[in-house]
Amino acid sequence: MLMQMRGLVRFALGLIALVASAQAASKPNIILITLDAARADRMGFLGAKGKITPNLDQLARESLVFEHAYAQSPSTVASHATILTGTYPQTAQVSEFGLPLSSSLPYLPDLLHARGYRTAAFVGSIALDPRNGMAPGFDRGFDVYDAGFHEVEPGEAHPQEARGGAEVAARAVAWLTSNSRWPFFLWVHLNDAANAHRSLYDAAVHSEDTAAGRLLTALRARKLYRDAIIVVAADHGESLGAHGEDAHGIFLYDETIHVPLLLKLPAGQMARKQVTAKARLVDVAPSILEAAGAGAPPEMQGQSLLRIAQSGAGAEQPAYSRSDFPEQAFGWSGLESWRAGKYLYIRAPRPELYDVAADPGATHNLAATSHTILDTIAGQLQAFDSHFIGGNAPAALTSSEMQKLASLGYVGLQKQSSGSTAATGTDPKDAIATANKLQAALAKLGAGMADQAMAEAEAVAAKQPGVYLAQYIVGVANLRRGQYAKAVHSLHRAIEIFPDASWAHYYMGESLIKTGDFKTAAVHLEIACNRLPKLAAAHQLLAQAYEHLGRSEEARRERTQAATPAKP
Repeated sequence: MLMQMRGLVRFALGLIALVASAQAASKPNIILITLDAARADRMGFLGAKGKITPNLDQLARESLVFEHAYAQSPSTVASHATILTGTYPQTAQVSEFGLPLSSSLPYLPDLLHARGYRTAAFVGSIALDPRNGMAPGFDRGFDVYDAGFHEVEPGEAHPQEARGGAEVAARAVAWLTSNSRWPFFLWVHLNDAANAHRSLYDAAVHSEDTAAGRLLTALRARKLYRDAIIVVAADHGESLGAHGEDAHGIFLYDETIHVPLLLKLPAGQMARKQVTAKARLVDVAPSILEAAGAGAPPEMQGQSLLRIAQSGAGAEQPAYSRSDFPEQAFGWSGLESWRAGKYLYIRAPRPELYDVAADPGATHNLAATSHTILDTIAGQLQAFDSHFIGGNAPAALTSSEMQKLASLGYVGLQKQSSGSTAATGTDPKDAIATANKLQAALAKLGAGMADQAMAEAEAVAAKQPGVYLAQYIVGVANLRRGQYAKAVHSLHRAIEIFPDASWAHYYMGESLIKTGDFKTAAVHLEIACNRLPKLAAAHQLLAQAYEHLGRSEEARRERTQAATPAKP
């Protein structure tokens, strides 16, 4: 009898393994590796010298290599939304200010999860944390979303806003150990190069390559590599001083928009193929679905990279990009770009046109002399923009929320507009030094240096009181310094400028709690909880406000919400 039972157990285990193997064959494993702030010109497989990316160069020899791939945004959250939804930024409508990803958007992990894939994300930055960062809603469809960051707290030696690539890769490999028997989708985000000092930038890109190599080695060791679909893409690049920009997020030149993109197909299909036609990050999600044997939903706006690769130069398509950060953070003009043929056109208050074949650094603006070309390409961009006018509005404040804010003394509140970027107002080219200063101050704030951050932001706020980011930094810095009344003053101004900024409402609520104004705090914390539903600290503060207002049942509800473990 015992021998018979053992035989049945072995048969059952063999059957499970057979089913798992059959499913894996029909549903190839999918690995998406995103490299934060990794420039295309640092990749050996794209011609860089110095052997900075040996692991990715090896992968490239077994992959489709897209020589001219372009991001649709120079910002981390917006670009990852494009990668994962297959939609353009004006459709996805997320930003670096905590605007939630709409549940109505097509979402790659959600679609794959519905097809039976186990899904996991391992990210290296608080920017992509759905609970405590700028990416609410990004965990939809994931079985595991490994983030768990938090901003610096008083007395904390090391802020937990980022995680090195080595640790991110180690966490992902550990997950693989117990989740590789069934088809899986694994997203690994490597953050080492983001905001790295210029002198350390190449080393940071090398660190991302090393971490990617550890993951690829683990896949090979587990015999998961050959038949997997593997995509490697940077979300954007880094300016490193080009055109006067220190980091990224403002300009749309190739330093931040031209990105590395690799696609490895199962069993070496189309390996070593170099694709010269333009590719876009909006094409990634529909291409993964096609390679996996699943059709992309019609709501996705990208095209198939497989078809582009098979069609060669005949598949040439323009590449669109936009930057909303100048408008949202500073009140300047937003920017749009259109890459068609050998030309780069940038729609700005002072338009720009470059022949990037002859002028790859985009140093000689042809807009004043090449009127016919300028008008033609500008018309193409305008026609593209017209498809989005009247489309999805961002997840803005409701009318009721706007009315509550107005009753608290906020004046001139306006909802953020959607659709095309109006090239009016301050041209970011003329104010990039201010952007550099405030982005550096924001980085210092995140590193726990509130005094230094406030000093730099105050200097800008004094001269330009209408700049949201300056008021926000001063407000949060004062909160962390215990200057709560001053924090309330600056955050009030920040919200007046940009009422849809979720985190400004959270910090305003926290500041008001400290001053004892629980009634006003409740309004702001209700908005924060609505926009950042998995932020436990916001629910805890709102429970505190409700308790002081005698709203015990609502306080109990918020405490329960705060204590409930967040699930992807």
